[in-house]
Amino acid sequence: MGSGKKAMFVTGFFILLMGLVCSACGGGSADSEKLEGSLQDMMTSLYANAELDADFKEALDGYETMELTDDLEVSILGTDQITYTEGVVSMPMMSSVAYQCVLLRVDEADVESAKQALKDNANLDKWVCVSAESMLIESRGDVIFFIMSDKSTATAMSSAFQKL
Repeated sequence: MGSGKKAMFVTGFFILLMGLVCSACGGGSADSEKLEGSLQDMMTSLYANAELDADFKEALDGYETMELTDDLEVSILGTDQITYTEGVVSMPMMSSVAYQCVLLRVDEADVESAKQALKDNANLDKWVCVSAESMLIESRGDVIFFIMSDKSTATAMSSAFQKL
């Protein structure tokens, strides 16, 4: 092989190698990030796997996870301008604790705008006589995790969401 052909071969080899390295470092496509299964099951998994304090775990008997309906959108999300294909909310039925955890499945193209709408419209003071200490809004693929609660609960639930 002549030196010119050898140089072209080496250059081509390195270009191919760099392409493989770059695609491996990219973390895969957005589809690999999609969470499978129902949001109800995901919420159950969050509670089962989050490192929650004993008092919160004991109080979970008084919490309900339900489908997010049109009637609940404004009170839960702060807006009715988010388009989603599936939504669940978990919250205490009777409590003096400021808490809600929401999972929304949205079109992947709409994830960032939906997260921004939540940030712009959520109200940490929406409960009577109490306020949520923390608000976290995160996503994985087409699922948005939105929680308003005390900091330690929000952090524990967020960690569990990242492990789904």
